[in-house]
Amino acid sequence: MKYQLDILIDLPLEETIKKMDNAENMIHWQKGLVSYKQISGEPGAVGAKMELNYLFGKKEMTLTETILKNDFPNAFDATYETKNVYNLQKNTFEATSDGKTKWTSNATFKFESFIMRAMAFLLPGVFKKQSKKFMDDFKAFAEKGISVQQKA
Repeated sequence: MKYQLDILIDLPLEETIKKMDNAENMIHWQKGLVSYKQISGEPGAVGAKMELNYLFGKKEMTLTETILKNDFPNAFDATYETKNVYNLQKNTFEATSDGKTKWTSNATFKFESFIMRAMAFLLPGVFKKQSKKFMDDFKAFAEKGISVQQKA
């Protein structure tokens, strides 16, 4: 399953990336993120791995992020893997002529289990909706300092 999402951030590119490229900020725009830890490599470097722990209701989920490309302020690509799910995220960031930032996210999901493949086939909007929510929450945090922690 593949899809693309775009969002316009009302901040200059450099300021947007400064907020995006700070792991401590993730809890402010990734609702459900409980903790993270670097498990290998230099933070932000290609090949580095980070463990991300989420809690969605009563469901716990651990993802492993592997950085494939870190070309901030222009691009950031990473994979996110958990049991039976592989997600490739290719992100580009572009300065607009009016001083804003256009963030484009291209997502590719691959599923190993029948249940996850069926869910993706029957409810593809669930994955896209979650990605859009993260982007909207980042925009609110970056522009206005609104944290998803305050909304909890």
